[in-house]
Amino acid sequence: MSVRNILMAASLALSVLIGLVLSRGGAHGGTATSSKPLIGLSLDTLKEARWQKDRDLFVQRAAELGADVNVQSANGDDNQQIRNVESILTAGAKVLVIAPHDGVAMARAVEMAHKVGVPVIAYDRLVKNCDLDLYLSFDNEAVGQMQGQFIADHLPANGGKLRLLRIYGAPTDNNARQFKAGQDKVLGPLIESGRVQVVREDWAEDWKPENAKRITNAAITDTGGQFDAVLASNDGTAGGAIQSLLEAGLAGKILVTGQDAELPACQRIAAGTQTMTIYKPIKVLATKGAEAAFALALGKPLIASAGVDNGKVVVPSILEKVFVVTRDNLRDTVIKDGFLSEAEVYGATPNR
Repeated sequence: MSVRNILMAASLALSVLIGLVLSRGGAHGGTATSSKPLIGLSLDTLKEARWQKDRDLFVQRAAELGADVNVQSANGDDNQQIRNVESILTAGAKVLVIAPHDGVAMARAVEMAHKVGVPVIAYDRLVKNCDLDLYLSFDNEAVGQMQGQFIADHLPANGGKLRLLRIYGAPTDNNARQFKAGQDKVLGPLIESGRVQVVREDWAEDWKPENAKRITNAAITDTGGQFDAVLASNDGTAGGAIQSLLEAGLAGKILVTGQDAELPACQRIAAGTQTMTIYKPIKVLATKGAEAAFALALGKPLIASAGVDNGKVVVPSILEKVFVVTRDNLRDTVIKDGFLSEAEVYGATPNR
């Protein structure tokens, strides 16, 4: 078949089922001679532990299914990511899986793939304004809502205001905007009512911890360290903020949120310098990503249970659940799932 993308929507009570039938080249595209289908995996970065885990789990599952994976990292450079995609397509990939550095800029990568009949899956981060074939991620607004609700649950009991530093993610990352939108749903009314006072807010370019540290330094200077919480959108920015708090003698005294349940963050939670993170079961996402890519490489249909508007089309989407992690449930979440081990999190003091 040469059908580009057929979406079938049927309302069932309050739910919508979106069925995706996809065979844009698939098993018939590319120039690779191997009997194994080749999957292209284009990542924004491998500098963060989280993305190294995605890569390893994805490649492992693809190998189990009988596929090869061409992994390329752009190191946060849009031009490099485009070159990586060109290389992947030239190598004969049957499907392209992309975690974009810039969700708008990578619409070009989708167009490049479609020109040679290769379907594209946006992995974890949405690619905007293009005929994207599938989006596989977590419910990012739900992540933001959980972070915002955690702040709301820690308002002063006496009716006083909570003074909040807000550190958003990379402005080029659509996920960062979705996290903020989710946070705003909870915090917006509290800010309007005066229960939450935002002492400073800023975007951390490229999600870099050093940019989060700079933002936190400025907040400490502005307020004399007189604030109650840091809403950091991921664990990397949380780490940057906590480094600033450590240097000011404030670590452990100010609530700090995060996301991704990275090992350093879980260690900080165990130690009491970070208050919470959001556990996104990466194994589930990477496994499903590899399975979806393998199916599309063979020209097989997929069913997606949601749809996300990327500015041009409603993209068939598979969105996974996320979980709040605190000091109280570290063992019942990331350790129980085998995401991290007891020894990794607690080291030589497992009784904490």
